[in-house]
Amino acid sequence: MSITVNLRYKGTDGSAKRFAEEMISSGTVDKIRKEEGNLRYEYFQALDDPETILLIDSWKDQESIDIHHDSPMMNTIMKLREKYDLHMTVERYKSDEGMPEKDAAFIRK
Repeated sequence: MSITVNLRYKGTDGSAKRFAEEMISSGTVDKIRKEEGNLRYEYFQALDDPETILLIDSWKDQESIDIHHDSPMMNTIMKLREKYDLHMTVERYKSDEGMPEKDAAFIRK
């Protein structure tokens, strides 16, 4: 069972996008993606709100998240959040065991 956390970063004057760009250009994103247990770490921009950036952050289990939270990268992330004066909302999801056939019928591959 994996855990996915959706973090919405909200800023002003493009600060959330600049935050994500610096996370990528500094190599921090690549380091996080290489951490044991990381399954996904991707940023997206909302079409209807250019001041919001969505991070989809997925991990194998809670232990992997805990190790990540204890890593030096969290200090980097927290400093960048402060630099860009970002505010966040967070949603957390645990995966279930696959997709029911009835739901899968609506997926176009």
